[in-house]
Amino acid sequence: MARSNYITREGYLALDRELKYLWKEERPRVTQAVSEAAAMGDRSENAEYIYGKRRLREIDRRVRFLTKRLEALTIVDPSPQQEGKVFFGAWIRLEDDNEEEKIFRIVGPDEFDPAKKWISLDSPVARALIGHRVDDEIRVMTPNGPVTYWILEISYTTLI
Repeated sequence: MARSNYITREGYLALDRELKYLWKEERPRVTQAVSEAAAMGDRSENAEYIYGKRRLREIDRRVRFLTKRLEALTIVDPSPQQEGKVFFGAWIRLEDDNEEEKIFRIVGPDEFDPAKKWISLDSPVARALIGHRVDDEIRVMTPNGPVTYWILEISYTTLI
């Protein structure tokens, strides 16, 4: 399945910061360390040189990915017309069958983070929530079977 190309403004800025850090700070520092390690002589047994070259490849790979991805992404800012309905960027408070509350924020696949309770727009839960209102009931097929949620609250500012 193709990933969505949507991202929140803060998500875009975080990826852009990472790209700038890697390119302007991390890569020059590692390049300098590799140069110094290379000057020490035999490179075949020089751990600093071998590790440094490997790290440079990792940085270059991530820089290429971020450069291409940032060009493809579309920043989505909440609009007043969205109020009252679940759309991209929304914070949603849900209640499940066991009367347990859960809070999620729908974000792009490049910024989802379970620790922050951010779920990808491409996830089954997010797809089921899109377009619904407070008090709506939704059913989601999860790996553990179907789950029913009731939407308690929708906000485009944090609920936590």
